[in-house]
Amino acid sequence: MRRVTFDLDVLRSFVTGMELGSFAKAADRLGRSTSAISAQLKKLEEQAATPIFRKSGRGLALTEAGETMLGYARRLLELNDEAASAIHDIELEGWVRLGLQEDFGEAVLPEVLGRFARAHPKVKIEARIARSYELAERITSGSLDIALAWHNGATLPYSQHVADVQMRWIGPAKLIETNLRDGEALPLVALEAPCLLRTIATETLDRAGLSWRMAFSSPSLGGIWAAVAAGLGLTIRTDIGLPASVKAMTPDVLGLPALPEMALFLHRKEAEPDPVAARLADILLQAALESLPENAQAHSGLRSAARSLP
Repeated sequence: MRRVTFDLDVLRSFVTGMELGSFAKAADRLGRSTSAISAQLKKLEEQAATPIFRKSGRGLALTEAGETMLGYARRLLELNDEAASAIHDIELEGWVRLGLQEDFGEAVLPEVLGRFARAHPKVKIEARIARSYELAERITSGSLDIALAWHNGATLPYSQHVADVQMRWIGPAKLIETNLRDGEALPLVALEAPCLLRTIATETLDRAGLSWRMAFSSPSLGGIWAAVAAGLGLTIRTDIGLPASVKAMTPDVLGLPALPEMALFLHRKEAEPDPVAARLADILLQAALESLPENAQAHSGLRSAARSLP
């Protein structure tokens, strides 16, 4: 099998087009002509020796090979950019304070810390795992530099709407029917109040005219997963960071009402963060987008199929 060396400039055009949802926009972003981008995409398909795109209505979508290529293209560009950053910003020093929801603690934090530390070993990171209310308050007070949090209704001045993520009913990996019998109040498992998702769950059930009872309450997400896995009740969450002991359920399984999407935001303490915070925010955003389920509507366009070719 012949060895293929992919052109990083071509891969950057490909990834940028997917991020923006349009290769015409990618041409503007990268300072290239639309014909040059088209030639690059043709070259990519020739190197891959398989179709990258397929027709989807009046636009285009990725083939299975294209989805695979997109994943590897991101990884190659990340490593390239990480190397460039390490070389040129090797003297980057300082201290940055990062906030995350518990959902992203295992799914995102190790990747973010690893990538950042490899490129900037002289920077000290202070991470705090907390709920959206606390993270918003800490950004406002200036005790956090950046935070990734679910939208709780608070309006912060320097925030970026990352994605809308579908909320799901979460039950035990092996459904325990004795706790979910017809005619009984639905047992709920939730974080202690105040909790955004707890409120959404109870209000959704109330609107649907379904009775419920609070079967278990915990101050930590770990406690929630343990209670759900044990069959004490159902909770609501997204697909992000689910342990193997629980699973997302389709509403029709138990006649559960449909749940809304939840907005994910990246908050910054200030409009123009210092270079340390700005670099960490970039890595955090990329890692967060990569952790999203396929049904999430990413506002960066990261998961959008190409709608047009130049």
